[in-house]
Amino acid sequence: MQEVTRDAVVSLAAFAAVFGMVYVFLMTRHRERMTILEKNLTTSPFPRANYGASTLKYGLFLVGISVGFLLGWVLYNNCGVDEATGYLSMVCLFGGLSLIISYFILHNKKNSSAN
Repeated sequence: MQEVTRDAVVSLAAFAAVFGMVYVFLMTRHRERMTILEKNLTTSPFPRANYGASTLKYGLFLVGISVGFLLGWVLYNNCGVDEATGYLSMVCLFGGLSLIISYFILHNKKNSSAN
């Protein structure tokens, strides 16, 4: 089989697999919700969107990763640290710290709103 044909078949198969998984997930969720509504049960299993929390978490995470890349570059150029070690360690360190900070911010926000 030629390379172009093989690449096209692999790309189509990957797209079909992803589309199939998303389709099955959405249809299963729809059927479950329709069954709950038909039985006149409460709709509390439906998750409520909390966009503020996820936006804060992802925003801080991306800022932490970018600060990690910046400090990894500084370590590599100025301190003589190996490139892979500098970048990987700083990205993991600041990405993790940003997630911890977002946890504490959301935890304090939840406690202050409960009072």
